[in-house]
Amino acid sequence: MGTEIERKYIISPDWEPETKGDEIAQGYLADDPMRTVRVRIRAGKGYLTVKGATCGIGRAEFEYEVPLKDAREMLAMCDTRVEKVRYLVPYQGHTWEADIFHGANEGLRMAEVELSSEDEEAALPPWVTREVTGDARYYNAQLAKNPFSAWKNHD
Repeated sequence: MGTEIERKYIISPDWEPETKGDEIAQGYLADDPMRTVRVRIRAGKGYLTVKGATCGIGRAEFEYEVPLKDAREMLAMCDTRVEKVRYLVPYQGHTWEADIFHGANEGLRMAEVELSSEDEEAALPPWVTREVTGDARYYNAQLAKNPFSAWKNHD
């Protein structure tokens, strides 16, 4: 079983990426508090990911590459999508995933760092502003249903 342990942060609006990112389109075939099933297209490849319920900052995660044609067909089955560009940013021993969202989530800029354990510390880059780990509004599955542009308050 794979386990995802990560922390999420908001990115400063003045941060600019220094490298080329990957366009990502993803949708959800199943989404409830106990499990999500996501289909994603990233850099010309398709992926199917199953995630379990969040417990603390970790959860079970299983990800499989699938044929791109299949991923496109599954993505077409999804009622809502999340579109973003992901940048991989090394910082003091960790690789941060910095996402700049588009479409209905335009204006949202978020970073995640994966950890090896829940008590592992990661040095924060100067371009992250505040932590949103555990705030369900910032889960991609929630952003697909309740996009950032529809929020009355972006705090």
